[in-house]
Amino acid sequence: MIDNTNSTEDNLDEDNLFEHYKFEATKGQAPLRVDKYLMNMVENATRNKIQQAATNGNIYVNDVPVKSNYKVKAFDVIRILLAHPPFENLIIAEDIPLDIVYEDDQLLVVNKPAGLVVHPGYGNYSGTLVNALAFHFDNLPMNSSERPGLVHRIDKDTSGLLVVAKTEYAMTYLAKQFAAKTSEREYVGIVWGNVEEDEGIIEGNIGRHGTNRMQMAVYETDGETGKPAVTHYKVLERLGYVTLVSCKLETGRTHQIRVHMKHIGHTLFNDERYGGNLILKGTTFTKYKQFVDNCFKILPRQALHAKTLGFEHPITKEFMRFETETPKDIQECIEKWRVYSTAKNYDDLDD
Repeated sequence: MIDNTNSTEDNLDEDNLFEHYKFEATKGQAPLRVDKYLMNMVENATRNKIQQAATNGNIYVNDVPVKSNYKVKAFDVIRILLAHPPFENLIIAEDIPLDIVYEDDQLLVVNKPAGLVVHPGYGNYSGTLVNALAFHFDNLPMNSSERPGLVHRIDKDTSGLLVVAKTEYAMTYLAKQFAAKTSEREYVGIVWGNVEEDEGIIEGNIGRHGTNRMQMAVYETDGETGKPAVTHYKVLERLGYVTLVSCKLETGRTHQIRVHMKHIGHTLFNDERYGGNLILKGTTFTKYKQFVDNCFKILPRQALHAKTLGFEHPITKEFMRFETETPKDIQECIEKWRVYSTAKNYDDLDD
């Protein structure tokens, strides 16, 4: 969201402004008005606010302020500069309860509920896990993105385990494990369709989608776009038009499981951002549509849970492994699909 409140940037030097957004147009970018381009790239932005930002001289292309009708072309660098720092850098302590699975003087493991944003960001400046950590703990170490305690993250609507560092040493030690791929992270999820192979490996670079900033996309493994990503999947249970899978991460890219599973044709169930909130497999019967709608109501988020987390403790050097139960909403959805998939006549099933 772009905040133009009390803008006085018109006459300010660029050195006095703070960068809130930065994008580089891709090689294949067709000429497009900068206001329309930013509408596709900035979450929660309105065209009015973008146009106002341009009027105030806050939109720069290749370090030159431009107006709304500027046509973005390939390799242009577009930045939005405002007079105040990004709000997500201002962390306010909030009394939000934490489900702490384990804690010692070096670290803690938290079971994050679905719906809780991990750290402040565009449109989510409060009510996050980081706000809760700031309330419950003093002097947590900052990671490379200036976020206290965070070694890794999971998406807002993904539930499950996170490790939080309490000391600088623990932050460095744990971060190295994640970078070296020696940590253990297993997720369980429901995906659309019958995954034919019992297990497999998905490889492919992950980077921002070329036209939709809110999505990630898979690119060539040996290409220059995106970062390498590897996901190991295994079928846990076949449920007719959906499949229960386990996914183990070798890397930890943004939306990795979500975008990798979609890439092989098995979008996560009810993942709105990637189209999983539509009926992607099944029949055209009204009864079936009602059944799926009921499942969406039971599980109003993507069907993904960070179930297992393992790492070597920074002090004891013991390999620690933690597991959590699959949340009730996912369990209930699985049970409904079990009943449905074993019914002899799907269309006659009383949902």
